[in-house]
Amino acid sequence: MRTLVPILTVLVGIVVLWYAGAVWLNSAWTLDQAARSGAEPTFIDIVNDTMMQERPVLPAPHQVAAEFWKGVTGQKVTSKRSLVYHGFVTLQATMYGFVLGILVGVALAVSIVHSRVMDLSVMPWAIISQTIPIVALAPMIVVLSNAVGIEDRLIPKAVISAYLSFFPVLVSMVKGLRSPDAMQLDLLRTYGANRSQVFWKLRLPSSLPYFFASLKVAVAASLVGAIVGELPTGAIDGLGARMLIGSQFGQPLIMWAALIAAAVLAGALILVVGLLQRLAERRMGVVR
Repeated sequence: MRTLVPILTVLVGIVVLWYAGAVWLNSAWTLDQAARSGAEPTFIDIVNDTMMQERPVLPAPHQVAAEFWKGVTGQKVTSKRSLVYHGFVTLQATMYGFVLGILVGVALAVSIVHSRVMDLSVMPWAIISQTIPIVALAPMIVVLSNAVGIEDRLIPKAVISAYLSFFPVLVSMVKGLRSPDAMQLDLLRTYGANRSQVFWKLRLPSSLPYFFASLKVAVAASLVGAIVGELPTGAIDGLGARMLIGSQFGQPLIMWAALIAAAVLAGALILVVGLLQRLAERRMGVVR
């Protein structure tokens, strides 16, 4: 209950500001229409009109909620208008990219911790890679995929997702694998443990809290990568494609409903990662 109250307080504040912003941004259309007809609307008239416009600049929360509910329950999940269908398409690319990002991040982290050459050569380039805007990089990945004959649109989206998700895993795993102090390392060496045994018995267990913390960031970044990857591929399926369609055809409600669906999907993925973390900690005997 103590954690629920602050969350609800922030949520209420966001909704209030959202409604205020909707009235402010949508009132220009209302006043323009009133000026053309020679009417003088009251403040209540302005508020009422800004809450029900078909193509508002900023849709009101209840309009977005209604469109979201319609997209989830208003048609079959196999329909091209179903947010469940589009969410599944985006989720598929997200998970492929997420898994690929984990494999690349962990592999690079292990090599960096065990090799000074890798640390000095790879780590700076990994950091530099994150300074490149993904919006600029995504079309390049799509073009290169087409150039090498890859016709499956899922692959470039997964690569873009992996590009965004590997870095938090890499940084956190390097920190986690290096977290054991000198006394712990000396103790294992005293017992005659080799490098492999030190890794499996000490370094890897010590890195798990860092690893799961990075996964929560990585899975959200992977989802962003999948959505961004849908924009330059010309995809007609997926939440990113749904946002693009809403923007191109002047349907802000479709765009905002897809955005809310993406936020819900991200929250669900983070909850799943948290559940996996608790299961792993319980198996290792960690008591909260």
